[in-house]
Amino acid sequence: MEDIRDAQQQDSEQPEQAPEQILERAPERPRPDQRGRGRGRGPRERSREPQEFEETVIKIYRSSKVLKGGRRFSFSALVVVGDRKGRLGLGYGKANEVPPSVEKAVTNAKKNIRTVPVLNETIPHEVMGRFGAAKVFMKPASAGTGVIAGASVKAIVEAAGIKNILTKSFGSTNPKNMAKAAMNGLQSLRVREDVAKLRGVTIE
Repeated sequence: MEDIRDAQQQDSEQPEQAPEQILERAPERPRPDQRGRGRGRGPRERSREPQEFEETVIKIYRSSKVLKGGRRFSFSALVVVGDRKGRLGLGYGKANEVPPSVEKAVTNAKKNIRTVPVLNETIPHEVMGRFGAAKVFMKPASAGTGVIAGASVKAIVEAAGIKNILTKSFGSTNPKNMAKAAMNGLQSLRVREDVAKLRGVTIE
C-alpha cells in the first residue's frame, strides 16, 4: 500500500504538460498528396502530350437483354476523330459500359483514317454522298457561312476542318447511315491536280 501511495504522490508532483507540448509530440499525418506513396514510390505523372486527333461522340446506343436475374445492358458508341486539317476517321465500338465502348470506337476510328481535300475552309465542289438509304448533298459555301448541317454530318465535316459548307440530307436519318454517307461524299472529293493526273493532262 505504501508503494502505491508513493507512486501516486510522484505522479501528482510531476508538472502538467501544456497542450502545445502534447501537439508537438504527436506524429505528423501524411498530407493528402503524400498518401499512397509507399515503398519509396513517387507520385504518378500523367503524360500531357498534345493529342493528334480530336474526338467527338456522335451517338451512344444502349441495348438490353432480359435474363433470369434481370436485364443486362450493353452500350455501343459512334465516334469520329480528326485533326481539323483534312484527316479524319469514323469508328464504332461495343462494351458493357459507356467509357470502354467510346475507347474502342476511338481505337477503331484511328485505324480508319482518311484524307479529304479542304480548299479555303470549304470543299472543292458539290458532291452527293450515299450509304444505304441515306443520301447527303454537300455544297461549298463562302466565308462566314458556317456549317449548315445536322448533328451527325456536322461532326464529320468539323473533324475534317471544314468551316463553311451547305448540306442537305435525303432518305434515312439514321445517325450511322448519315455519318457514313457524309464520309463517302468527302472521300469522293477531287481537286484539280488529282483530276489532271488521272486524265494525263497538264493544267496551265
